[in-house]
Amino acid sequence: MDIRQLTYFLGVIDHGGFSRAADALHVAQPSLSQSIRSLERRLGVELFHRTGRRAELTSAGERLVLPARQVLRDLDVARRAVSSVRALESGTVKLAAMPSPGVEPLTGLIRDFHARYPGMMVNVAGVFTPAETVEAVRSGTAEIGLLGSSGQPQTADLDVCQLESQPLVLISPPGTEAISETIERRSLNGLRFAISPRGSLMRQLIDNALVHDSATSVIAEMEHRTSLLPLVRSGIGHTVMPDSWREIAQSSGCVVRRIVPEVNLDIFAVSRRGELTPGGQALMALIHSQALGSRTVSASSSKP
Repeated sequence: MDIRQLTYFLGVIDHGGFSRAADALHVAQPSLSQSIRSLERRLGVELFHRTGRRAELTSAGERLVLPARQVLRDLDVARRAVSSVRALESGTVKLAAMPSPGVEPLTGLIRDFHARYPGMMVNVAGVFTPAETVEAVRSGTAEIGLLGSSGQPQTADLDVCQLESQPLVLISPPGTEAISETIERRSLNGLRFAISPRGSLMRQLIDNALVHDSATSVIAEMEHRTSLLPLVRSGIGHTVMPDSWREIAQSSGCVVRRIVPEVNLDIFAVSRRGELTPGGQALMALIHSQALGSRTVSASSSKP
């Protein structure tokens, strides 16, 4: 018994006869009939009652229908699985990422994705707001978007996965005296800042300090967040960033302190529903896996 014989057998049933099945399957009718005769001889039973141009299933034929369909379904699943694996041997996944999640978790995601699928490339476009990230995914410019916001974005038409929450930290010039690894929010009053434009969670924190203390000042407003660290390192002022920037800041010699009470930037991945390439599906599976791991670690650490 082979797959071709089962395909012809079901074709006769689905198309209502040998002649129609041969036309639909693009095979000569004598070849189709001979293949089914061969299947009958191998099974030792007749599968069809042949009366003129009509062909009706025998009881043995009726018993074969469901197993035959199952075999062909299983084969189709296997083919698609192999095709999916082959598709991940090369290709590109397009992402859009805001600056902070563009440091972490993006770095870790690309590292782990490359370890699993070394032939794949990740193409990352820069966006600056949650709205821009969502629009990039909706429009198809990107398959997946990474964004940071204070609370879940309003994206009813997209799949949303929260990856982690990053506490905000104060990054100060090298040599800044720090007696603790934390700093109270009220202690931000009176400092000079190089900061991102209005609309970000980091800028909101500084604007609150501006309202409460006239000595607080913004001396540089930078849309490109990567430009903030060089300014801080030069001693021009302080900045507020998510904790994902800690390692880079400390390696530059800057002093990093967690702001308390904590203000958190929530990191989300958004994607279109049911329209991802095999590479996009694989990356979203990795994202969901890391999100689950992050929640598990968080739950464990919160236990007494």
